Amino acid sequence: MKAIPCVSEPITKEQARALDALVLAYVGDGVQSLYVRTFFASTKGGKAGVLHHLCVGKVSAAAQAAEVDAVRSLFNAEEDDVYRKARNHKSKSTAKNASIADYHKASGLEAVWGYLYLTGQNQRLGELLAYAHKFEQ
Repeated sequence: MKAIPCVSEPITKEQARALDALVLAYVGDGVQSLYVRTFFASTKGGKAGVLHHLCVGKVSAAAQAAEVDAVRSLFNAEEDDVYRKARNHKSKSTAKNASIADYHKASGLEAVWGYLYLTGQNQRLGELLAYAHKFEQ
């Protein structure tokens, strides 16, 4: 059986900036989901269904749009550029239960998470995620 490949080394900032903004958001969505799931699993415990409902409330487009308002003032120039590029990216899809404005803000935030993860800026990523979610690190 062939092993599943994984990212063992971060990519350069130039490589990350060359990726489509929605690819960064796609990765960032997974990063944020894992962060939130890990937090709730380690602090709340319980059944998977209960944890899922807790997580959905934190990773919805509306929740992410509210997080942008809380965390964007902490972005450095590089992170803000990634955010604006993804937020302004033309998309053919939208979230089922969110306004277009919230969807674009959420995409921008997810792109920042993806950018930080892919470039190996894990400490910075953890700080911003903790601040955005008001979780203790």
